[in-house]
Amino acid sequence: MARSLLSGNEAVARGAWEAGALVGVGYPGTPSTEVLEAFACMPGVYAEWAPNEKVALEVAAGSSLGGVRTLVTMKHVGLNVAADPLLTLSHTGVGAGLVLLVADDPGMHSSQNEQDSRNYAAFAKVPLLEPSDSAEALAHVRLAFDLSERFDLPVILRSTTRVAHSKGLVGTEDREERERVPYEKRPEKWVMMPGNARVRRLELDERIGRVREWAEGSGVHTEVPGGGPVGVVTSGVCYHHVREALPGAPVLKLSLTWPLPLAVVRDFAERVRRVAVVEEADDFLARGLRAAGIDVADVPLPAAGELTPRKVAAAFGATVVPARAALDDLPPRPPLMCPGCPHRGVFHALRRMRAVVTGDIGCYTLGALPPLAAMDTCVCMGASIGMAHGLSLAGEASRPVVAVIGDSTFAHSGVTGLMDLSYNRGNATVVVLDNRVTAMTGQQDNPLTGRTLMGESTVEVDVPALARALGIADVTRVDPFDLPATESALRAAVESPGPSVIVVKGECALLAREHAEPFGVDEELCTACAVCIRLGCPAISKESSGKAAIDAELCVGCAQCVQVCKYEAIVATGPACDVGELR
Repeated sequence: MARSLLSGNEAVARGAWEAGALVGVGYPGTPSTEVLEAFACMPGVYAEWAPNEKVALEVAAGSSLGGVRTLVTMKHVGLNVAADPLLTLSHTGVGAGLVLLVADDPGMHSSQNEQDSRNYAAFAKVPLLEPSDSAEALAHVRLAFDLSERFDLPVILRSTTRVAHSKGLVGTEDREERERVPYEKRPEKWVMMPGNARVRRLELDERIGRVREWAEGSGVHTEVPGGGPVGVVTSGVCYHHVREALPGAPVLKLSLTWPLPLAVVRDFAERVRRVAVVEEADDFLARGLRAAGIDVADVPLPAAGELTPRKVAAAFGATVVPARAALDDLPPRPPLMCPGCPHRGVFHALRRMRAVVTGDIGCYTLGALPPLAAMDTCVCMGASIGMAHGLSLAGEASRPVVAVIGDSTFAHSGVTGLMDLSYNRGNATVVVLDNRVTAMTGQQDNPLTGRTLMGESTVEVDVPALARALGIADVTRVDPFDLPATESALRAAVESPGPSVIVVKGECALLAREHAEPFGVDEELCTACAVCIRLGCPAISKESSGKAAIDAELCVGCAQCVQVCKYEAIVATGPACDVGELR
């Protein structure tokens, strides 16, 4: 067996490939994104980004029905979007193996909420496996495909940020070449009209019963002997936190956490003085054990956020390993849009208009932070347009109402909001911030970019044409680097009756291969008015004199600052330019 150093995400992709998976489909979302990107590089497979997680799971259901093992990937909030097909797929079952990789984000390092996807396993009645490191990630995804076919169920593999992004040595094997399962017409299994669904609902209980029986005797769980007053039941990455914080404690690590292997836990509980549970995001295990009559000790673990060995040790009264105290006197460094970001000019204009801006999920959410401070809401993928419509229904007439949404998010779930706005004759303006990429998750393609995950050219959704097809008559394109034109288009749109759409198309600054010459500040002309500072460009700073300065190493020459300076104090630099001493 060869050994490789893999992240948890890479190990999931490798495990799916070794298991003979042929199709991978998903929607990018940290911390899950790299799984499908790694899978797409494996030989003999096909992978694609879907517009959203619901579509991804439906594509996966189809390829499973068609007889090939399929991996579908998403982050935890994406599982909310995919919940509709998931809760019926537990009834229909699968064709070839179908595995959902769902990456949770305890502590919300890159997410708008903290949720525990294990609850979905119980809700949908599908088995759930939890790897604790990269080696288990590979092994568990292979096991998940086997369980999926053995019990005719989709299987969730739940990862978390630390498992997804940590690296470890993993034993790798050759790919298991599998014959495609011939498609068989079976409407009683796949057509979930009530008469068929009632039968499959009863069969679902029978299948889950067999999974539970398997889990009790499979040996997939790990028990570590030890002493001390408390035996710890845990799962996932928390297992490693427990082993580091309580090295002498007996530990039971559960790999399959739904359905819960209660006989395994009871046997463990009878051999220790007291049982405690260590888990993060939710008390999923503790609730299940207590509901089954197993006495679980109360341990003062934090109810929210990511656990660490120090937090576990402190909760159990164990010795906490000394660590350097965090510095608390550092200047705040709020995240800012990149130099040359095409979104900056839009938010600058919206702030000047005093618009109420309903925002969405993406790097442009940074427009909510000072100095731009031009976004009022951000709830979930695609919510901006519906919220703008609702705000206008509430009679917010004193200020213009504008929704802003990125290209990938518009394809994800903004289209239906725009359809609703048009259908119900709403009166809001929608700005599609098309920067030609899904930037926030690492520059993935989407239906608006004209490229696929496999690197092939494809059709590119024409947003203005789509908006007109949905019934929006007032549709405008604008160059976001032309600030006067951008503000003029916005003012015209909000003043016209009925719904309107502005497509703001400008390449993400991280994609641009060539940049113009940087600009500089003529200190004799600069009046220290700070208008350019309020653009929030990282290349612009304020000197002790109050005047602006531009870092030529950061400036990409987008010229947005030039357009806001009334005193012509921001000037071009370069060998042919003679503007005196630049700062």
